[in-house]
Amino acid sequence: MTSCALLFPGQGSQEAGMGRELAEARPEAMTLWKRAEAISGLPLREIYWEGDAAAMSDTRALQPALTVVNINLWRELAGKVRPCAAAGHSLGEFSALAAAEVLDPETVLQIVSLRGRLMAEADPDGTGSMAAILKMKQEDVEALAREAAVEADALLIVANYNTPAQFVVSGHRDAVALACQKAKEHRGRAIELKVSGAFHSPMMEKASRELEPLLRKAVWRKPQFPVYCNLHGRAVTDGESAKESLLKQMTSSVLWIETVRNQYADGVRRWVEVGPKAVLGKMVPACLNHLDEAARQELRVELVNSLESVKNFSA
Repeated sequence: MTSCALLFPGQGSQEAGMGRELAEARPEAMTLWKRAEAISGLPLREIYWEGDAAAMSDTRALQPALTVVNINLWRELAGKVRPCAAAGHSLGEFSALAAAEVLDPETVLQIVSLRGRLMAEADPDGTGSMAAILKMKQEDVEALAREAAVEADALLIVANYNTPAQFVVSGHRDAVALACQKAKEHRGRAIELKVSGAFHSPMMEKASRELEPLLRKAVWRKPQFPVYCNLHGRAVTDGESAKESLLKQMTSSVLWIETVRNQYADGVRRWVEVGPKAVLGKMVPACLNHLDEAARQELRVELVNSLESVKNFSA
């Protein structure tokens, strides 16, 4: 079997009907849905299989549901691939840890269910917001965020470094709006995101503190393969390092460009996105845009999102 790096998506990858075909074909997959419903206290299958768009975007339901989809797909794929590494984007990092057997699925579902609720409740007054900033260079987005924070006298940071042309700012709503205005003035593109707060920023500090006891209580095992963390973009190879990274994840930026580039530097040439739809796989070539054409031709990116795709997967 050829080795590859697994990629697990986070919020934004949800879609109606996700995971249903696999759950109806595999009793153990359906069991994980039921377990997630019991832990979260939410009718996840009803929300996602009936396609209620408003409910599907609620992070309280989204986090356990998407995690179930990711883990079930990985379980189906596991016998056909030999991972050399894994990474997950934000919420997806917990799926990566489950795949690497750092945390067991039951513990992961407990964590993401609480995480989703805490994040949803972290900003009851709606003072926080996020926006995607596109078609601008990293240094320009960072400068823009600093300027907007100073002028609005409010918190604003670059929360997601997704690709060299795709970033997300997070912070107080006024500062986010000002950053969007400035991006357009610099011929960039800005899209305000439909989220319930300023995720991956210091505005999640209270939620992070409330999640910490559960993270510390969990049993963190040695990864079966390296997991590259959002916090610093580097691989961790022991459970304690993974835990320390996750303790800071909710209030820190997602360094996805660094993650992909470090995987490439460590020898990864094949990536398999394990999730409902193609999101992270599209980011891989963009993150590696500094390579010459010959090196880019070596890259292989695939998506596993259904029973059929697992069946057709070539090891």
